[in-house]
Amino acid sequence: MIKEIDAHDLQSRINEGDDFLLLDIRSAGEVAQGGLPDAEHLPMHLIPMKISELPKDKAIILYCHSGARSYHACAYLAQQGFDNAINLRGGILAWARSGFQLAARLAS
Repeated sequence: MIKEIDAHDLQSRINEGDDFLLLDIRSAGEVAQGGLPDAEHLPMHLIPMKISELPKDKAIILYCHSGARSYHACAYLAQQGFDNAINLRGGILAWARSGFQLAARLAS
């Protein structure tokens, strides 16, 4: 079972200063259009190559455009032994629809 969080709960965790890694797994072109504040960019296709750099001692919250790709990425991480991967249900679309801030930034 994949753990999920909704936009309101994520905003609450941000406001409370929770320690977690927020990963934007969208493409560089999507990221250039804006993202969630303080998110790190790691395109989905690079996750297998960077998996050893991901923490196992704190939550990793992944998001994409609609939540589908990040759901599959969470499933992959779970198969690799990560029990701390959490999908942002509805992705950046749900975040924006909830009225939360988007950060403009250049793709890395």
